[in-house]
Amino acid sequence: MEIYLVGGAVRDALLGLPPGDRDWVVVGASQARMEAMGFKAVGRDFPVFLHPDTGEEYALARTERKSGRGYRGFVVDADPSVTLEEDLQRRDFTINAIARDDAGELIDPYGGVADIQARVLRHVGPAFVEDPLRVLRAARLMSRFAPLGFVVADETMDLMRQMVAAGELEALVPERVWQELRRALGEASPSAFLATLRQAHALAVVLPELDALYEVPQRAEFHPEVDTGVHQQMVSDMAARLAPGDTLIGYAALTHDLGKALTPASVLPRHIGHEHAGQAPVRALSERLKVPAEYRELALLACREHLNVHRLFELRDETVHDLLARCDGFRKPARIGQLAIVCEADKRGRLGSEEQAYPQGAELLRLHAAAMAVRPRDVVSGDVVVSGPQVGELVRKARITAIAQARQQDR
Repeated sequence: MEIYLVGGAVRDALLGLPPGDRDWVVVGASQARMEAMGFKAVGRDFPVFLHPDTGEEYALARTERKSGRGYRGFVVDADPSVTLEEDLQRRDFTINAIARDDAGELIDPYGGVADIQARVLRHVGPAFVEDPLRVLRAARLMSRFAPLGFVVADETMDLMRQMVAAGELEALVPERVWQELRRALGEASPSAFLATLRQAHALAVVLPELDALYEVPQRAEFHPEVDTGVHQQMVSDMAARLAPGDTLIGYAALTHDLGKALTPASVLPRHIGHEHAGQAPVRALSERLKVPAEYRELALLACREHLNVHRLFELRDETVHDLLARCDGFRKPARIGQLAIVCEADKRGRLGSEEQAYPQGAELLRLHAAAMAVRPRDVVSGDVVVSGPQVGELVRKARITAIAQARQQDR
């Protein structure tokens, strides 16, 4: 029996990245032998075990043979006779098909080290086309590695396009699409995820609401990048910069402008009312991908309110209060900070505006804090009996006054 470190742990070490989870492959063992050594079987589709002491995953070396459509149609063979090279051959990309033995020596039968050095994402072999999920994985890996200079190999992109044309991606279930999208939103360059899918002709299949933004023009005086799809990529990357790893903010930033794809051609490049038109596609996308409720809710309010936050200094005191209330900012105060970041990402996600200040964000937080300081017991006298609606109106008026006073102090 031989044990090798494989996959991302080896790849990231070669790239000089911080170590993450370690995965191991075991050659020459059976399930019975692993369990006799104290390993706990956890794999449902193929034999994976947890180490009795470290809890790390150990998988038996295996081969996979296509047996049906989609990403689940595989027959797995984990016989002890399966070699390390055979196990590595079934993997998606060469940079993930490198192993390291206990002496620290690399086993690299498919040129993964050279591709790491050349910054190329390349498929291991022709079996790549058998798993449509690999198109999304390629895009997600690019969201992480594009800042390091990685590109998708031409021959790999050709295969991805063939898979899309063959309808393979239609077999993907929404949960898997959401899983890859959410992971991409947590990386440094979500724009590379979108761009890679679009280059592979896959964005229109898995995220049509976003694909529809490309080549839709905007007014150049506000959006020098003009193309709404390009603006969306810039906003997503800015959100990742302002809130690294925060996929909740990332999703709201991703979907804030979906209404622009619905603007009638006769009024372009203006997008009057896009914040309201965008509510329907945000809901449709969120429901189709089965996005968690907190993601959907923040996305909807960011879509609806981002222009109001941009105009914050022009809004009346009562309008500011009502904006905070519509966002449920008094019951869920964290939402206001999240909204501020999404709006800043939108404003700075434009050509030439990347380093500009966004004072509206800090002002929104300041006015919210002033309003939050007003509590119902502070405005209702103990000697006066009032109904629930009356209490609500008294609190509203007191909070508007607090907002006005906070603004006056700043002048």
